[in-house]
Amino acid sequence: MKWRGGRRSANVDDRRASSGGSTRRGMPSLGMMMMVWPMIKPLLKTKFGWAVIGLGAVAYFSGFNPLSLVGMGGGKKVSVANEAKDNEMAAFMATTLGYTEDVWRSILPRYGIRYKEPKMVLYRQGTKSGCGFADSAMGPFYCPADQTIYIDQSFFDELAHKHSAPGDFAQAYVLAHEVGHHIQNMQGILDKVHNSKRGGIFGSSVRDNALQVRVELQADCYAGVWAHHAQKKFGILEHGDLQEAIRAAASIGDDVMQRKAGRPVNPDGFTHGSSQQRMEWLKRGLKTGDLRVCNTFG
Repeated sequence: MKWRGGRRSANVDDRRASSGGSTRRGMPSLGMMMMVWPMIKPLLKTKFGWAVIGLGAVAYFSGFNPLSLVGMGGGKKVSVANEAKDNEMAAFMATTLGYTEDVWRSILPRYGIRYKEPKMVLYRQGTKSGCGFADSAMGPFYCPADQTIYIDQSFFDELAHKHSAPGDFAQAYVLAHEVGHHIQNMQGILDKVHNSKRGGIFGSSVRDNALQVRVELQADCYAGVWAHHAQKKFGILEHGDLQEAIRAAASIGDDVMQRKAGRPVNPDGFTHGSSQQRMEWLKRGLKTGDLRVCNTFG
């Protein structure tokens, strides 16, 4: 991706030097609960499982991330040798956020929307967010409460090495997806989905998951719309960039993630969509550059 020399966004809060895993935690956010629920659910069936959950809770609120014991902790301290690479990544993310600002500010008025730029927090291991404690194990996420995207850059190492999706445009796709959630928030979509979940039958996780899949696939499509217009406006794409983004979308599909976790594929447990779905909706946005084709709720 051609990004050097591009405008860096001013909406970046770089907390990499001040954040860390020893920060005392508040209540876990909804994003973290959704991530760990498949591991917690079987433990609820036995007294031993409840004991494990209790110990994990004590560890969590004491500042230790229990997920690190199962390889999900991430967030290792950046060594001096990797400091330059880490700083370059931060510059890349700030520039990519600038590209998203310029594109959405330009095209959203066509749809009757005035763009309000989100903030982006870069951190290591853990930090506070408007949606609770932000932990590196959660991966990048958007918090509607403070209209901010939270990113621990160690996620991109996992994307490259654990999920076989390297490349700078794969990383740009991840950020564009989170910006897509910000646009959904501006449109009132996130509130409608939240209210629909709250108003549904108590414990209807299958229904809630299906709604969340629609939210995530629409954000994938919005990321594609952004890439379409970023190329037209700035000519940022290099050979293989689109394949990087598509490969990243496929590598973090729910079916792939379930297989990697050693579980059978269960569509009722999907929260982001299958690999095929994520690729298809990203391609839809890429091909048309039109928000109207991204109606996953129709």
